[in-house]
Amino acid sequence: MKRTNNCGELRKEDSGKKVAISGWVHKYRNLGGLIFLDVRDRHGITQVVFDPKVLPDEIISKAGSCRNEFVVTVSGTVQIKPEPNKNLATGEIEINADGIVIENASVTPPFNFLNGKSDAKEESRLQYRFIDLRSEKMTNNLLIRHKVTMAVRNYLSDKGFIEIETPTFSKSTPEGARDYLVPSRLYPGMFYALPQSPQIYKQLLMVAGQDKYFQIARCYRDEDSRKDRQPEFTQIDIEQSFVSQDEIFELTEGMFRDLFEKAAGIKLKTPFERMPYQKAMDDYGVDKPDLRYGLKLKNVTDITRNSGFKVFSDAPCVKFLPVPGISEYSRKQISAIEDHAKHLGAKGLAFAKYIDGKLDGGISKFLSEKETSEIISRSELKENNGLIFFGADKEDMANKVLGGVRIKLAEELNLYDPEEFRFCWITDFPLFSYNEEEQRWEAMHHMFTMPKPEFLQDMIDGKNLEKILGQLYDLVANGVELASGSIRIHNSELQEKVFSILGMPKEEYETKFGAMLNAFRFGAPPHGGIAPGLDRLVAMICKEDSIRDVIAFPKAKNQNCMMMNAPSEVSQDQLDELFLEIKKH
Repeated sequence: MKRTNNCGELRKEDSGKKVAISGWVHKYRNLGGLIFLDVRDRHGITQVVFDPKVLPDEIISKAGSCRNEFVVTVSGTVQIKPEPNKNLATGEIEINADGIVIENASVTPPFNFLNGKSDAKEESRLQYRFIDLRSEKMTNNLLIRHKVTMAVRNYLSDKGFIEIETPTFSKSTPEGARDYLVPSRLYPGMFYALPQSPQIYKQLLMVAGQDKYFQIARCYRDEDSRKDRQPEFTQIDIEQSFVSQDEIFELTEGMFRDLFEKAAGIKLKTPFERMPYQKAMDDYGVDKPDLRYGLKLKNVTDITRNSGFKVFSDAPCVKFLPVPGISEYSRKQISAIEDHAKHLGAKGLAFAKYIDGKLDGGISKFLSEKETSEIISRSELKENNGLIFFGADKEDMANKVLGGVRIKLAEELNLYDPEEFRFCWITDFPLFSYNEEEQRWEAMHHMFTMPKPEFLQDMIDGKNLEKILGQLYDLVANGVELASGSIRIHNSELQEKVFSILGMPKEEYETKFGAMLNAFRFGAPPHGGIAPGLDRLVAMICKEDSIRDVIAFPKAKNQNCMMMNAPSEVSQDQLDELFLEIKKH
C-alpha cells in the first residue's frame, strides 16, 4: 500500500476518488463499533472512518488496536462528510476506509498536542523533541523558518550576492564571548575554535575580490542562555565591497520587506525610521527601543543639582518616566514596580502621583516649587492624571532602570498592538566605551569598525576617544535587536591603531589577527555589512517569546541537550588520543 496523497490536500472535489494516506494517528474514537482515526502528517489532518458493517473483522480489529502516534497507511474512498468540520482544511471530507497497514506501533506518548501544540512543560518537550516537532505549532514554525531562509537566498542572489561557506574550525579570536574550543589530535596542546561569527572570513572574502557575499551562518558563543540567546545560533551574514551605510540600509529593508511578505504575508512599510544612539538612550533608556508606544524618559538633572532632596542633589543624573492615566495605582502595584527596579540594579525607585495639575504623594513633599513646576512641564502629562517614576543614579543605571520599568508598564497596561511591527535603525554609536573597573577602553560593538569620517583624525591621534562615533548600526523591531553591522576598517595601520587604543600589545594582535592585517597590506577594498539574527527574526514572525520554539533541536536553558544527553563524558582512549587530562573540581 503506497500513499497517493498527503493528509492536508484532499477536498470535496476529490469525492469518489480511491486514495491512500500515511501518517500518525492524531486521535482515535470508537462510536458503537464505528471507528474513526484522525491521521496526521506535517501537511494536515484527515479523518478516516472504518465501518464494521462493510469491512472484514481483520481490518476492524487492526483499526481498533490503533492509538495515538501509531504510524499507519490507510486506503479508501473520499466521501463528503454529513457535518463538515470548519476547523480543518480537510473538514468537508473523510475517507471511507477499505484497508489499513500499521507501519509501526507507539508506546503511550509523554504528552499530547490535540489543540495544535504540546500540553507539556518545556523540559519534557525538549527531551522528546522528535515528538514535539510533530505538533502543528512547531511544524508551522519550521515551515516559516524555511520560507524566510529561501526568501533571503533568492533575494540576495537576485541582487548579485553569492553564498560562500566559511570554516567551522577556526582560530580563537576575541569577539565578546567565550569560544568553544576543539582540541587537535595532530597538534597536541593546540585548539581550534568554533566561530562566534564569520567576521574575519567575510572581510577576507572582500579582500579576495568576491564583492558581494552572504551565508546562512552557524555561530557559537559560550555564554548563558536566554529566551533570545542560544550557545549555537544562526545569522544571515552579509558583506559587500565599495558600499555605504545607506546602501546597506536600503538592501536590508528590501530583504526584510520581501521575506516578511513571502514567509508570513505581512507587508512592511519602508524605509524604516532612523534614530541616533544617544537619542534612543535619552528618550527610552535602551539602544533597542520599542516604538509601538510612547512613555519617553525625561532628564531633570539640570534643575536638581542643588535640590533640597539629597537623593537628587547627590546623584550624577536624575531622570523620570511619566506614565499617563494611572494615578489610581495602589501602593501594592507601585511596590511591584519598585521591586522590578531593584531587580534591574536600582537601590530604590522614587515616585509621585500627578492629580489635578499637582504632584501628590511619594517624594512630592521633598521637592521645591520650582522643581515641581519644571517636572510637571517636562512630563507633558495632559490629563491631570498620571504617575511619575524617578531614577537618580549614574546615567547608565538610571537609563537601565527606567528603560526596564517602561517595558514592564507597557506590558501591564497593554500599550501596544502585538500585531504591529515597528522597525528602527539605531545609528551613530560611540566607537569606544571606557571600562571604569578595568581602567581601559573597549570597543562598543567590535574592533573592526570605521569611525565616521569627521572623527577619523581624532582616532589616528588617539584624542577625544569618548566622542568618536562609529559607522555602526543596529536594526531593532518591537524592542528586539534583529541585526547589527558596520562599515569596516580596511587599512592595516588604522586597524593596528584601534588594537593599540584597546591596550592590545603588538605581539598579541599579530598572533590573533595577523592573517587579516597581512591581507589588508595587499590591497583591501572599502567594505561593510550586516548580520540579521535568523532565530530572533523567525521568532518575531511566529510570535514566539523564545527562539527555542523556532529551532528544530535547541539547547535547554542550562545549555544541555536533554534529548541526546549532551554534553557527556568520553572514553579515556579518546582523551589519550588528544593528550588531554580532566582536571578534578
